[in-house]
Amino acid sequence: MNTTPHDMNTTPHDSTLTTADGRSALRMERRLPHPPEKVWAALTDPAALRGWFPAEVTVDLTRGGPMSFRFPGAEAGDPGTTGTVTDVEEPRLFAFTWGTDHLSWTVTPDGEGSLLTLVHTFGDRPGAASFASGWQLCVGALARLLDGAPAGTGRDRGGLHESYISRFGLDRGTAEPVGPVGPDGSEGRRVRFERQLVRPAETVWAVLSAGIEPVAGLPVPEGFTAATAPAGPVTEVRAPRSLTYAVEPHSAVTWELGEGTGHGARLVLTQTGPVNWDTDAALAAWRTRIEQLAAALVDA
Repeated sequence: MNTTPHDMNTTPHDSTLTTADGRSALRMERRLPHPPEKVWAALTDPAALRGWFPAEVTVDLTRGGPMSFRFPGAEAGDPGTTGTVTDVEEPRLFAFTWGTDHLSWTVTPDGEGSLLTLVHTFGDRPGAASFASGWQLCVGALARLLDGAPAGTGRDRGGLHESYISRFGLDRGTAEPVGPVGPDGSEGRRVRFERQLVRPAETVWAVLSAGIEPVAGLPVPEGFTAATAPAGPVTEVRAPRSLTYAVEPHSAVTWELGEGTGHGARLVLTQTGPVNWDTDAALAAWRTRIEQLAAALVDA
């Protein structure tokens, strides 16, 4: 796909993220210099959708009508994902499920043009930056399609994604009580970060290890450490997916790189320690370390 300077703009669009009852709602707005009827056609015509939507769509444009979504490059026989039209009010509202997610597109008159509003509701809050950056590129392609220019959704190398991480506060960790952590069976505390990254696990692992492969029983490579968690012996390693190392006294750090949204790995980092452990300092140190990693991955 062609990439334009607009595609690579790292400034988020008008957008908000709210979370309630385990579900998150991403709201994005875009003003378009085209009448609602023209915007509606681009939202609902499968031929037009191919120019800007992230998946190939088939739709029965009636309330309760079935939908299907298939990503480009999917293997033959891959059924893709299904959905259902939940609302259709031409030319104002088109809403549907996509797997477990729900998308609502609203078109309202705005002077001689239209205001397009997307509300995407989903359960995976740490994936919100991937959704937001992806929709920003897609809606940018929609705008170019309506203008009669080549659409092409372009590609984010990671800067746009990371700007949404900061905007939505997805760079923050949590601290919580956990079960026994010491030899005396005393209660402990755990610091936890979950962060969507912009590169696959193999690339993340290479950046963290810097060419020094972790070995059980030996000190962990420096890239896996933080200011409050100096290098200790590796206790378990499964490259490039997980690593645990010991930190004294009675503390342990675990890095896990699982499947994520978009094209990157999902990082879950935890450190456990005794109940009187300074978790505020640990949260600050790991937040700094993960930001350093994220910045390095944008350039990787």
